[in-house]
Amino acid sequence: MDVEVTPLPGIGTRQDFAVRSGRRIGVIAHRDGGFDLIVSKQDDPDAGVTSIPLSPEEAATLAGLLGAPQLVSQLSEQHRDVGSVSTQQLPVTAFTNRALGDTALRTRTGASIVAVVRAGVAHASPGPEFLFQNGDLAVVVGTAAGLDVAAKILTDG
Repeated sequence: MDVEVTPLPGIGTRQDFAVRSGRRIGVIAHRDGGFDLIVSKQDDPDAGVTSIPLSPEEAATLAGLLGAPQLVSQLSEQHRDVGSVSTQQLPVTAFTNRALGDTALRTRTGASIVAVVRAGVAHASPGPEFLFQNGDLAVVVGTAAGLDVAAKILTDG
């Protein structure tokens, strides 16, 4: 899919793409860190029908809502041909404010945390020092048995 990037002098950049209906959907990234989600009119892709201002946190959450399922889907697709390997998103409730290394997950289950989704943002390849926060989802890759045990560890300790 082609994304058009347009510099907006003094403002930032506009990045948008055409969707099936002919509309353009995009984001204006402001130099001050803010964002606007923009949608064009169906009959005039250069005219905006709406613009929704987003804080950096809101933009990150929206990106995560759109991107986190995509990440899991891509991982699942990549592991599809490896019959015994699966990918799951698992809630992390037993390790809030503790490091990923404290879980000893790989040693205990053979499963690996390949990303953590926090407030809609995917943190890929977190190291053992990564601190979990309330509401985190771990993207875990492993065998079915390993994922079952990993789910218990991440929720019960």
